[in-house]
Amino acid sequence: MDDMMPLLNRAAERTTHLVKGVRQEQLSAPTPCAEFDVEALIAHLEWVADLFESLGAKGPYVEQGPYTGDFPDRVGRALAVWSRPEAWEGESPGMGLPMTVLGHMFLVDMVVHGWDLAKATAQPYEPDRESVARAEDFTGQMVEMGRQRGAFGPPVAVPDDAPAFDRLLGLIGRDPAWTAR
Repeated sequence: MDDMMPLLNRAAERTTHLVKGVRQEQLSAPTPCAEFDVEALIAHLEWVADLFESLGAKGPYVEQGPYTGDFPDRVGRALAVWSRPEAWEGESPGMGLPMTVLGHMFLVDMVVHGWDLAKATAQPYEPDRESVARAEDFTGQMVEMGRQRGAFGPPVAVPDDAPAFDRLLGLIGRDPAWTAR
């Protein structure tokens, strides 16, 4: 937990900054996450925050609701829950996974969906190296389960010497060279 909270905080801060930078006319723009336009991606991020708030409190799995525009508040509540040591202990009754796995899933969501949002809205985005390294390591261990559950797409080939973030994106099925067409 001690090493993860700074990573989660930084990733959530960067993603929050991006969400706040979205203009109304960008809500219908496509994103690298093919099933989402910008509005749907932000709604998904709102749900991710709600889900991890509930799971961190050892609560149930919660369903996604409609876009409301309050991601910063929601992610703040989720981070508050995960800042408690007990959030990292044991297994989630809502998903049946170790809490440390869920904390890493939260990090991957913040880092990768932050990139999705930045690319879709032409905002600068540079995730910190530690978060990328942790997310890439975790994802490498969990990628097959993620694909089976529909969280990740087929891998996208990237050069072995590509930057770590590009390797992470390729691993989960994102094309690092994606642009809105």
